[in-house]
Amino acid sequence: MEVLYGTAVEVLKRVATAADGEISLAWGMKDGLKKLERTMSTVKAVLLDAEKKQHDNEQLRIWLRRLKDVFLDAEDVLGEFDCELLQRDVVKMHGSIGRK
Repeated sequence: MEVLYGTAVEVLKRVATAADGEISLAWGMKDGLKKLERTMSTVKAVLLDAEKKQHDNEQLRIWLRRLKDVFLDAEDVLGEFDCELLQRDVVKMHGSIGRK
């Protein structure tokens, strides 16, 4: 469960960072990212409660495993978003990123 909670916290931090970035404004994503940030905060609170109750509930353990997969997928999406931002910055600074 600690891994899930740590992953959730990391995803929340990355969402908050992306929501504050200028690129999110340019892409019209700020509102969507802020909504996602609020949702993730709620999920974080549910996770803390579920951690306490999972020992006696097999269905809860299964749900937590599935939720962990969702957080890992979200982390992957945010990683792709970060790569896209870096690529755009490189293109701004140096022009094309193609090989010479």
